Amino acid sequence: MNPRHRFSSNLRDARRKSGLTQEQLGDRTDLHRTEISLLERGGREPRLGTIVKLAGALGVTPESLCVGMRWDVKGQKFKYRK
Repeated sequence: MNPRHRFSSNLRDARRKSGLTQEQLGDRTDLHRTEISLLERGGREPRLGTIVKLAGALGVTPESLCVGMRWDVKGQKFKYRK
């Protein structure tokens, strides 16, 4: 697993909980539906501004879209939890 895939899972879960379609989320964030799809499939790593837009449109915090990820300073790698 990598950060993109963890983020994609968190984004997909948050969107489904909100009851929005990818198209509706795209309209709320000024992102195309295909961009939302790429992010949800882990095909693209989001920029910080995109994370903030998505969080605002979903009514969640940017941190919640990144939950389960952390940087291991000693190991110099990402760590994940479910």
